[in-house]
Amino acid sequence: MRKPSVLIIFLTVFLDLVGFGIVIPLLPIYAQHFHAAGWELGAIAASFSAMQFFFGPILGRLSDRIGRRPVLLFSTAGASLSYLLFAYASSLDGRTALLWMFLARGFAGICGANITVAQAYIADITPPADRSKKMGLIGMAFGLGFIFGPAISGSVLKYGLAVPGLVAAGLCALNFLLAFAILPESWKPESAPVAPRPHFAQWVHTMTRPKVGLLIAIFFLATFCFTCFEVTLGLLIIKNFPELGTDSAAIGKTATRLFIFAGLIGAFVQGGATGRLVKLMGESKLIALSMFLVAVSLAPMPFATSWSALYVMLAVLSIGSSLTRPPVFGMISKLTPPDEQGVTLGVAQSAGSLARIAGPLFAATLFKFNAPLPYLICGVISLLTGILAWQRLSDGVPATVAATAAAKP
Repeated sequence: MRKPSVLIIFLTVFLDLVGFGIVIPLLPIYAQHFHAAGWELGAIAASFSAMQFFFGPILGRLSDRIGRRPVLLFSTAGASLSYLLFAYASSLDGRTALLWMFLARGFAGICGANITVAQAYIADITPPADRSKKMGLIGMAFGLGFIFGPAISGSVLKYGLAVPGLVAAGLCALNFLLAFAILPESWKPESAPVAPRPHFAQWVHTMTRPKVGLLIAIFFLATFCFTCFEVTLGLLIIKNFPELGTDSAAIGKTATRLFIFAGLIGAFVQGGATGRLVKLMGESKLIALSMFLVAVSLAPMPFATSWSALYVMLAVLSIGSSLTRPPVFGMISKLTPPDEQGVTLGVAQSAGSLARIAGPLFAATLFKFNAPLPYLICGVISLLTGILAWQRLSDGVPATVAATAAAKP
């Protein structure tokens, strides 16, 4: 069998996220064009994360039973179809267009749950000592996808509302062809007879396992806090920088520039610094440090009235948030038997999707009531989460898990 390639998994996640990044910044524009109510826009945006929440464990468990490659191929092909459906919806009118967009984003969310399988693939082919470093490459693919996606969407939208969806579909089709031609299987299903559990029972089983449940809770809280920032950044710069005026184009360009700045820092940190920091500090202490950095940047951010101060806080926030995901998933992977990698990482990914549903609702509602409040609350949550990680986590792997891993081929 050809040697499994981390690079191919990186490209798979990257192209998936480029497709996602092409569409998601344009949803408000489509909503305005089709006269969507606020709740309709929210439902379309949330449908992606909602489907990821439900299907993350399902795709992960399926990959444990039949192998990673067929699930990755099926999901990447499905992603291409979902964006074709989105392009079709863009050519319709009124409520009919909105309904098809809702269905397209939900289908894309099902396929986008393949991030779980990509992480399980990394766990399959990577020694435990290097897993946090390799998980950082997936985070780097996330960051770069969110940089290139919006840039592409902004350049092709002028050719028509359906064009961004068609471009995203083409990239996902390229992703499928690349994976079909090059990506080998990393897991032998016949060596892993997995007894399936109902969805809720799987959550209970995973969350009650020592340390794994704590790590998933930490990931949920970290994602919750970061999404609160994501959804309110545009509102914050309108409030704190009145020189932007009411020009939506200028405000949009400024917000995009800030997100690209954050994405570049995040990609750099996850692509290079994470592995060295894990060796220097260990996963548990790095997780705690990451949450402390998020806390000290989020809490003062709503009071930043100069661009230099905002950029400094945004840089610290990007570093902190980028240092959370790789060691969290690296530790979860090391604490999980090989035949449960997919489903366990799926539950963790679902927790992140749940945070991406709850966080924006919490932050957007609270921001209108009192702008600094969501930032202050999330700063306190991050601080307490960092203290919890410092006190309760350690880098050791239980002997039973280590023995199980050693027994597996």
